[in-house]
This record gives sequence, C-alpha cells and structure tokens, in this order.
Amino acid sequence: MKHIIHIILLSLMITIVSCGSKETSKKQEEAVRITATIATVGKQSNTDFISSTGKIAAVNSASISTRTMGFVNSISVKVGDKVRKGQLLLQLNSSDITAKNAQITANILEATAALSNTEKNYNRYASLFKSNSASQKEMDDITLQYNISKARLSAVKSKQSEVNSMLAYTKIKAPFSGIITNTYIKNGELASPGRPLIHLENPDNYEVNTMVSESNIGKITKNMKVDVLLKSTHKIISGLVREISTSSSDTGGQYLVKIQLDATEENILSGMYVSVQFPIISNSENNNTVYIPTSALVRKGELQGVYTLSKDNIALLRWLRIGSTYGENTQILSGLSIGESYVLSSEFPIYNGVQLLIKQ
Repeated sequence: MKHIIHIILLSLMITIVSCGSKETSKKQEEAVRITATIATVGKQSNTDFISSTGKIAAVNSASISTRTMGFVNSISVKVGDKVRKGQLLLQLNSSDITAKNAQITANILEATAALSNTEKNYNRYASLFKSNSASQKEMDDITLQYNISKARLSAVKSKQSEVNSMLAYTKIKAPFSGIITNTYIKNGELASPGRPLIHLENPDNYEVNTMVSESNIGKITKNMKVDVLLKSTHKIISGLVREISTSSSDTGGQYLVKIQLDATEENILSGMYVSVQFPIISNSENNNTVYIPTSALVRKGELQGVYTLSKDNIALLRWLRIGSTYGENTQILSGLSIGESYVLSSEFPIYNGVQLLIKQ
C-alpha cells in the first residue's frame, strides 16, 4: 500500500514540474521579444545615379619656381605655415646679380655725364649756327653725338631694369594668401628655372576633380547638383558641376569633371578621396531598382545582409548582393524585392530566429 502511495506522489511531482517548465518556457519566449521598426521596400523613382571616384583639391594652388638660377640662401617658411600675399618665402644668392647691378649703376653715371657734356656742346653749336658762325656739317656732327649719347644712356638704363628684375626673381614671394603644403628644396641647393621650390594652397575654397567614362559623360550637365561622399568620414557634402572637359586625349579616355563644393563645417583637406554621385533620369519605365538605408544592413566579414520577417514575426537574416552607396542609401542588386519588409532598426541587437515585436 505504501509503495502505491509513493508512486502516486512521484507522478504528481513530475506533473507539477512539467507544468512549471512549460510556463517558464513561455515566459522566456515572451522575455526575448525585441521591439523593432519595420520598413517595406517601395517602388523607386526614375532617378538613378552615376558614381565616380575623385580627389579634393584647392581651387587656388601653385607650385612656385624661379626664373633665375642660384643657390638657396634661406627658406623663411615650413610646411603648414600660413602666409599672406607678397610675403617672402625663399631667398636665392644674388651676389653675382648685385655686382652686375653695381657695374651698370657706374655705367649710368658715366653715360649721364657724357650726355650732359654733349648737350652743352650741342646748345653752344646751335647758338653759333643761328648766327651763321658754325657750318651745317658742324651742326650735323654735334647733333649726331648728342643723339648717340642719349641712346647710350637709355640702353644702360634698360640693362639696369633687366638686372633689377633678375634681382627680384631671387626673392620668392607668395602670389596669394594660403598655407605652405610642401617644400621641394633645401638651403644650399641649386635652384633652376622650372624646378618647383614651394607648393602653396588656399584652404578657403575647395573643389573635386573626378574622371567620368565616355559612356556616362553625356549624361552629366553643367550646374548639376551632386552628392560628394568623403571616404574617410562617410560624410556627405553637396556640390555643383562647374567644368566638364570635352576631350579625353590626355586623360586615358576619361573626361575630367570639376565640382565646386558647398560651404561645410566638415574638416576637409586637399588630397582626400571622395565618391561623387551624379543623379540621372532613368529611361526605363519599369525601374525596379531597390535602395534601402545603409544603416539597416548587417555586416559579417565580407557578407552583407538584412533581417526580414516571417509570417510569425520571426527575424530571418538574408544575405544580399550589394551595389553602390548613394548618400544614406545603398543599392540592392539582388536578394530583396519591392513589397518585402525588413528590419529598419531595433531597440536592442537582434539575431537570427528571435521573436520581434513590431513597433507601430
């Protein structure tokens, strides 16, 4: 009898534990529900995009060189220095030119004295000629000497102007206000005409230089508004197409397009790489291009996907084939169709198979 009672009690305990386990399981399932915002892929407009890469460059930039040869005496600036227009940047040795200038100055004094003496003789002969005290030949001779003296002085002064110009070329000055971005020579080195010495840029105005293929250049127009994506910060700056090259002879079959950047608070520097997105109108009446916010993408290594929903609101990770990124959206080449729903954002990180609570 006692044995039967023990069996009955054991059965009751198993039943109670089983019921408690089921209730706990249900509570756990309810506990792991994650609130999520859902979006539906809608039909896109007929606007498509052409994407190209480029670099930021200063609108005002110059590689400064000299027109005369000489050794570098001193460099007054270094990379990163701010300079103003007309400020001395570099000084070449000018001892040879200075000596030549001194010699020309002496020649000017000599020619001036000779002209003064000839002028006195000319005036005296002119008075004598009027009173018929000097012959025509004597007057012609003194007139010739006077003209020669004037021409000699003019020639010497022209040489002095040339030397002064050469002397000015030994003082390399800033053609505009800006920042020194590079120096290509050191003290004591020989500077020669055509050799870059210093590079100067004005950081107040930047543009983007990008190359576009011949198949797409006809779709781009002047004054077209574009988005410029900074690859280093993933920030977007607006811009305007200002120049479109009409020749690709020297650019390997690519056409140069220059874009003026709008004013921005972003920290941009010359040489930064960017991606330029040109909006164009698609000719296709049935444009099924799919774009979703880049923030909705899930990345695992080289794979990218998005969480979709089952009929029971279960999160299902689906891998996608990704196209180009345009602003805050990414093109989906395959894996997601118009009308399908996906997780736009969630309160907490979600994982494959988790129950979702749809946020209204």
